[in-house]
Amino acid sequence: MAPSKTVDPAELRASLIAVSAWLDDPTVPKPARAELAAAVRLSARTLEQTAPGSSVEVRVPPFVAVQCIVGPRHTRGTPPNVVECDPRTWLLLVTGRTEFADAVQGAGVTASGGRAGEVAHWLPLVRV
Repeated sequence: MAPSKTVDPAELRASLIAVSAWLDDPTVPKPARAELAAAVRLSARTLEQTAPGSSVEVRVPPFVAVQCIVGPRHTRGTPPNVVECDPRTWLLLVTGRTEFADAVQGAGVTASGGRAGEVAHWLPLVRV
């Protein structure tokens, strides 16, 4: 199912710029929860729109979970293909500051299921 509202690319870029100092330097104070939530939600929903489908679930707790990538639809229980990470790791992936394979190797991303790695094809979403 497609998201109800299309993400404005300018709004996404602005939300990522607002947290970019923290992404570049983890010793910088963490952004306000609202700023962090906006960047995570807008970027995940952009992925959902860019790679529509329902075969992989991307989770960035506590802010968002979206389904993406064309394939078998999942409707109940734990999905067979899941990508999960913390907000900072997700935003590092979204902005191209780290590669998907490196994040999985470094344990920043949990990717389960045969199709979870396909998310890497769609990243980064925006370079800021």
